[in-house]
Amino acid sequence: MPAAHLPDFVVDPVLEADLTTGLDLVEKSLRDAVRSDYPFVTEASRHLVDAGGKRFRPLLVLLAAQFGDPGAPGVIPAAVVVELTHLATLYHDDVMDEATLRRGAASANARWDNTVAILTGDFLFARASDILADLGPEAVRIQAQTFERLCTGQIRETVGPEGDFAAVDHHLRVLADKTGSLIATSGRFGAMMAGADPETVRTMTSFGEAIGVAFQLADDIVDITSDANESGKTPGTDLREGVPTLSMLYALDGTDASSARLRELLGRPLPEEPEHAEALALLRAHPALESARDEARRWSALARNELDALPDIPARKALEGLCDYVVNRTG
Repeated sequence: MPAAHLPDFVVDPVLEADLTTGLDLVEKSLRDAVRSDYPFVTEASRHLVDAGGKRFRPLLVLLAAQFGDPGAPGVIPAAVVVELTHLATLYHDDVMDEATLRRGAASANARWDNTVAILTGDFLFARASDILADLGPEAVRIQAQTFERLCTGQIRETVGPEGDFAAVDHHLRVLADKTGSLIATSGRFGAMMAGADPETVRTMTSFGEAIGVAFQLADDIVDITSDANESGKTPGTDLREGVPTLSMLYALDGTDASSARLRELLGRPLPEEPEHAEALALLRAHPALESARDEARRWSALARNELDALPDIPARKALEGLCDYVVNRTG
């Protein structure tokens, strides 16, 4: 991740230089980690690494480490672990979603097949575990608990709300597990590996969970409002699969006659045009989209409130800027 790609919320030049150096080391270590004696495994594993991405989770590890010793030996490996874990979940997600595009390129399952994509994800999980073993038993335990939440969140999403559990509450719980858990671990690992005090580790964990939910809410809105060139993914993927995001749930919860057609369309998968395009256009114009933005803002504010406990250093200012960045992505 070259310096030009650092987000605008990093404004302190010394911090920028430190993060740039750290992200360069993460990038090199990522490529080393996905290398295999079997060339095809290397090619498949590098597919999403080479496609780029925000490197949001490693960046959060590095920012959290600023509240301790950012040069501590476990910081860069921990950043690599969370990104490898994230990449592995993307390989699996694309299979489950039958996605054809990821980060502006063909998804691994589209380029090869589902079996290759699943096994490549497993290979990346294995590599993350190998690196993690050198970071100590507590780090291994945290990663195991995080992985449990990732899987539980995916199962919750697949099964859907049960009993009297409201659809919106169920959805937010899924987001906390599927996205918030790994971002929380990113903040936790960064502070922990840097030797920060326990209260700072707790703060960065709570911050990561809240900003993770906000980030996913924003990402789901971007998927609705942007085109493929902006997001690097096919817009309306969840619409195609009939997997509701928050704005869809809000729209489905309405009773107004003017939204009857949208509710009808949202009640089933929409794999084909022109119904998919129609639903996407109706959703873009529906007040439910603004309600979803409000919820993203609420989670971002929760994350920002956690930062009050941190010392006033450039890394805190950057994290505050991150809260604004996540919300501003939604338009």
